[in-house]
Amino acid sequence: MIHPPPTPEAIAIPGEALADSPSPCFVVDEALIERNCRIIDRVQQATGARVLLALKGFAMWGLFPLISRYLTGTTASSIHEARLGHEHFGGEVHAYAPAYADHEIDTYLDLVDHISFNSFNQWRRFRDRIASRDNPPQAAIRVNPQHSEVPTAIYDPCAPGSRLGVPASQFEPDALDGITGLHFHTLCELNADALGRTLEVFEQRFGPWLERMSWFNFGGGHHISRADYDVDLLIELIRSFQSRHPGRQVYLEPGEAIALNTGVLVATVLDVMHNDVDIAILDTSATAHMPDVLEMPYRPEVEGAAEPGQKPYTYRLGGLTCLAGDVIGDYSFDRPLKVGDRLVFGDMAHYSMVKTTMFNGVPLPSIAIYNGETGALRVIRRFVYEDYKRRLG
Repeated sequence: MIHPPPTPEAIAIPGEALADSPSPCFVVDEALIERNCRIIDRVQQATGARVLLALKGFAMWGLFPLISRYLTGTTASSIHEARLGHEHFGGEVHAYAPAYADHEIDTYLDLVDHISFNSFNQWRRFRDRIASRDNPPQAAIRVNPQHSEVPTAIYDPCAPGSRLGVPASQFEPDALDGITGLHFHTLCELNADALGRTLEVFEQRFGPWLERMSWFNFGGGHHISRADYDVDLLIELIRSFQSRHPGRQVYLEPGEAIALNTGVLVATVLDVMHNDVDIAILDTSATAHMPDVLEMPYRPEVEGAAEPGQKPYTYRLGGLTCLAGDVIGDYSFDRPLKVGDRLVFGDMAHYSMVKTTMFNGVPLPSIAIYNGETGALRVIRRFVYEDYKRRLG
């Protein structure tokens, strides 16, 4: 979501493989997914903490059989995510949402093993429904340590006035009967030092109630698979917490770390024009296919391209929709762009895939899996008119 640039060695899908893909198309390298999972599994093996795949960041269920060999389960923020994790991933299914609707709660309880509530109001509303079940899920309260580490306000769960989690001033210890866990989430694409500072504040502000709990969820935003991430420090922080609170289970729920630097978006130049600047119109879209470009904003990497003016030919890359601001950014190239050229946008497996829309009726990018060992590229999903039509009828 904040999207630091990928490491130089991150994504190395050969051009000949991408040449065979549809356009536009998300192409994910399953070997790189496994690389990330192995890094994350090292934390599990060293600490006994359990790592969940946060489906809000990466929900490509065609790769669940691979990822589930390493991770404990999934965490969901909607009925559809919970069902996807339950049906296709297996293992533990956790849920957290800012609020649960009355008509949804029983479906959640059928699907999940753990459920976190955003307020004591929600907990009181549904605790009898949970208690009445033969095999009830374990329940937690999400707390807000009011400790900000995220520099971008839209992604800061602890920003002033945040609707996410219960601050210490609103905590209700008399309502904890039936609550077995506490859940916090303060990070977004951050290193382990940010978790260390968060843990200090969390234990200081909620310390009187920690011994009543049997499990803790440290949330997501841990960039564990990033090249400069301090995995050893993360292991040390978890072990230290466990030593202060023995016998308690720790959970982490990264989404982006599983898919970081594992996939690309392949696009094609449809037209080249000039209006004060040279413009290339692509068969993809910032607003429909990579909305964080406009939301953050951020500038995605393009293979072989550089900053404007650094190479001889600079183009503004424009999207396919009629939105005036559907612009990906200005990039320079070694040679002029022409109709039919393929462009490869880096690090597109996480968030971009789950946030795409069909605005303007523009089809979603196809989805493909690349196997680095065999060189095979298999297209697992193409989107057609009926996908658009079904959303609106």
